[in-house]
Amino acid sequence: MERKVRVRFAPSPTGALHIGGVRTALFNYLFARQHGGDMLLRIEDTDSTRFVPGAEEYITEALAWLGIEIDEGICQDAPNGKGDHGPYRQSERRDIYHKYVDQLLASGNAYIAFDTPEQLEAKRTEIANFQYDARTREQMVNSLTLAKEEVEARIADGEKYVVRFKVEPNIDVHVHDLIRGEVVINSNILDDKVLYKSADDLPTYHLANIVDDHLMEISHVIRGEEWLPSAPLHVLLYKAFGWEDTMPQFAHLPLLLKPDGNGKLSKRDGDRLGFPVFPLEFHNQKDGSVSSGYREEGYYPEAVINFLALLGWHATGDQEMYTMQELIDQFSLERVSKSGAKFDYEKGKWFNHQYLQLKSNEELAEQFMPYLEAKLASSPNSLIASSPDVVAKVIGLTKDRVNFVSELWEQVNFFFVAPTEYDEKSLKKRWKEDSPKHMTEMLTLLESHDDWSAEGLDNLIMPWIAEKEYGVGIVMNAFRICLVGAARGPHIWNITDVLGKEETIARVKTALKKLG
Repeated sequence: MERKVRVRFAPSPTGALHIGGVRTALFNYLFARQHGGDMLLRIEDTDSTRFVPGAEEYITEALAWLGIEIDEGICQDAPNGKGDHGPYRQSERRDIYHKYVDQLLASGNAYIAFDTPEQLEAKRTEIANFQYDARTREQMVNSLTLAKEEVEARIADGEKYVVRFKVEPNIDVHVHDLIRGEVVINSNILDDKVLYKSADDLPTYHLANIVDDHLMEISHVIRGEEWLPSAPLHVLLYKAFGWEDTMPQFAHLPLLLKPDGNGKLSKRDGDRLGFPVFPLEFHNQKDGSVSSGYREEGYYPEAVINFLALLGWHATGDQEMYTMQELIDQFSLERVSKSGAKFDYEKGKWFNHQYLQLKSNEELAEQFMPYLEAKLASSPNSLIASSPDVVAKVIGLTKDRVNFVSELWEQVNFFFVAPTEYDEKSLKKRWKEDSPKHMTEMLTLLESHDDWSAEGLDNLIMPWIAEKEYGVGIVMNAFRICLVGAARGPHIWNITDVLGKEETIARVKTALKKLG
């Protein structure tokens, strides 16, 4: 009987969700949806010392914003979890883990170790490249070297201890990876990993994730390649529990690399180069730091999804723009790269530009209105009513020049605020000795003309320029400076259409007064 696909995303609430983690969640989601399976969200909070308040809520909000739907586990709609395999926070599963710690101890696959930090440090000093394993465990303070009665007495006295997995030496451990193929690791390089700490009565990641994946019936573990070195240990744990037949298939995703390809992408890279590495802005309640997010920077969730999907995965054709459903239909682990993917943040901006162009002018106007109203509130010279219709028309003329809604103000400000100063470079290049004369004559024509359509103005001004032999560029560049304050903006008749006759004439008069 074919096993139902069940995948999980299992972040730790230790801070903001890194964009690499988002990609891992996305690939899990695409795989699950393509196979008609379930996507689970589990919170791995066994490391209580690194817990950051608000991090869990941040994770669920980020996934919801991106459209990565959670079928089971922790989510915005069910903050305490939904499904039949809970609890979904590892900190709430202590009693479950105890059973399996005891099972490993009883089977001889694990042992209790009392070594203090000082004793461990002494060994590291004594033995170069010290590793707690088959070669050294007999020299340490553990249940393999102590009498049973002493072990029991130490525990009864409240002495802190850990439970270590007993790795048998010189065994070839086979890990079948769906991306990388067969990976073989000799157990001699593995140490006896700590599985449980009595100090906080919680398992470590290695035990908890194995037990949880088994009990939650996870069929595929899709995670970052930083976990590949741990995979042999996890395979050995499945064997120790007798769960080989239900062991999930593994797939280890390539790293997200710095933009130059040299090393793993970090927050420092984003700070240095000016791009976010987190999906949402994050306010760290522990240290008060604030990290920028894609949402607050003005990215659309569909742009972020599209961008991330193509980092380390490629489709069959040359298509670059995908809906979520198209990604689901095309996704395959066979087309995931083995090598790291450069984080080309400029490509992320390109994707956002493309998605912005697909938005209607009316939708963009609605998104832009808060920016516009804030700007106009502090601008005493604002003359043009910022009605939704006007804003939509203006955006339609300028949106192809921006990547983000927040950038629109720089492109459209002159429509709403009359220029009071004039760009020096534009004046030097475009405002000629005869420009005042040309603008005065043009003003007379405009004042007496009623047909304010683009065609009507074109039929008025162009024959006059030709008759006077002034040169179209000389006249129209000066006219643009009068209206805009600089040599920029869309077609001049589109500008006059929005401004209207009265405002157009007023701006020419103001320019003549200031520029002479």
